[in-house]
Amino acid sequence: MNSEPEEKDLSFLGHLEELRWRLVRSSVLILIAAVVLFYFTDPIVQHFYINMSSTSFPTYKFFCLLSQKLNISDALCANEIPIQIQSIEMTKQFSTNMYFALIGGLIISFPFTFYQIWSFVKPGLKQAELKATRWIVLNASILFFVGILFGYFLISPLCVQFFGGYKLTDQIQNNFTISSYMSMITTSTFLSGLFFELPIVMYILAKIGILGADILKKYRKHSLVAILILSALITPPDVVSQLMVSFPIYALYEFGIIIVKRVERKRLRELRSDENLKKK
Repeated sequence: MNSEPEEKDLSFLGHLEELRWRLVRSSVLILIAAVVLFYFTDPIVQHFYINMSSTSFPTYKFFCLLSQKLNISDALCANEIPIQIQSIEMTKQFSTNMYFALIGGLIISFPFTFYQIWSFVKPGLKQAELKATRWIVLNASILFFVGILFGYFLISPLCVQFFGGYKLTDQIQNNFTISSYMSMITTSTFLSGLFFELPIVMYILAKIGILGADILKKYRKHSLVAILILSALITPPDVVSQLMVSFPIYALYEFGIIIVKRVERKRLRELRSDENLKKK
């Protein structure tokens, strides 16, 4: 009599065991990537972090070239950032090194990590759903890395330029700690990658019936306000920077609406097809 509950318990424990091993595999790859990044700390810090405070950084050179092409003198050219980076705590350089290495490891291993999580979820999907989500790992990875590039080459340089050169008065020098400088770049870059997963999240929620195009359209204005507030939090407090960040994120929101509409149309066609079969 108790065999059926026992089988369910074993099945549940078996799923937990599978999830645990998938997370272990992902963690191992993240740690391996983090160790490699930790080993190459010096060139990474020099070329990917410190270099962002110099006018030779690609983003600043691009905007300066754009300024010249638009015949607006050097209005968009960046100034040399007068900052001194320091460490004032005994363990801060090590902890900062660990932080950027782990986040970097997570970024590098994202496709594998997402694949492991998706492989755990996939057996519970129907055949039609599996067919519809055939390229989800590839699409999620592409969007994530596009977001990473967007964060690193746009959001982070804007923040470094603005906050690095901002002074209440000339008598106050900008001597930033290494942790605040590197954490700002690392965090803004990583969060940008996550923001670009918005269409994927909307697609999955639409597939399981939680999200609909009508709801997204209804709260479109609210979403725009939320995006503007979010952009204001992660960018310098100037209109140009906020719009440069807000526009791509809002475009992703609109792209998500198109995806959700396609999911709903496909679901409607399947329902009509099933009804016709029943009538026959």
